[in-house]
Amino acid sequence: MMYKPEKLISEKNVRTKTFVGLCFFILFLAGCYLSWNWLQHQPKDQGALRSLRKGLDINESIFTSFFSVERLSKSFGKNLAAPKVRVNGDAGLEDNSDTLNWKLKVVKAPGDTLQISMEEIKSLPKTEVIFDFKCIEGWSQITHWGGVKFSDFLKKYNLTDKEKLKYTGLVTPNDKYYVGVDFKSMLQPQTILCYEMNGKPLPLNQGYPLRLIIPVKYGVKHLKRIGTISFSNERPKDYWYERGYDYYCGF
Repeated sequence: MMYKPEKLISEKNVRTKTFVGLCFFILFLAGCYLSWNWLQHQPKDQGALRSLRKGLDINESIFTSFFSVERLSKSFGKNLAAPKVRVNGDAGLEDNSDTLNWKLKVVKAPGDTLQISMEEIKSLPKTEVIFDFKCIEGWSQITHWGGVKFSDFLKKYNLTDKEKLKYTGLVTPNDKYYVGVDFKSMLQPQTILCYEMNGKPLPLNQGYPLRLIIPVKYGVKHLKRIGTISFSNERPKDYWYERGYDYYCGF
């Protein structure tokens, strides 16, 4: 085998390459700083930088185009459900006095609002859902819930005509927490108006007497202590959307 002499690099070449590398590194840092500074001075749209909001809207359009009402989230056995369910926030639950004479308000049209008692809701067929509850903070937990399918609720109260609309809005009795949900996700068979957790009435910190459980969404959409439900073609206001999060919040 022919021996190839080792190529020697002169000290001048080393200095040149070091200088060039240092220049590229400085330019990279300057580009990062200028880009970050540019982003920080961009106008905001509903709590998020406009460029980020556009990206979130693109993601939403992709997810909604592939979403199917019949697609079910994975179900689990009761033995796998957590006995102690993690609490994912308490916004809207500041005052428990609003549970004493609670009735669910359903706005059919301006000036036409149903008021439905817990007893009336419990008279509907009960559905149990055991799924992997996911939080946008990164944790998840298998949880067990019981209540009424939202689709059954619509049929009972002659609200199926609302399915033609795009969104459902839900608000706590004190108006301090509110979400907007696309109607397709609300019609998913595992979406329930929930009044039980692990076979028992909901605790106060889990939204007693009635909350939303919607397995195709992250926890921020599972509104606790529903006070009012409404329907529209325009996006209802959404607590975390106003603070820069994704409106869709699904997966």
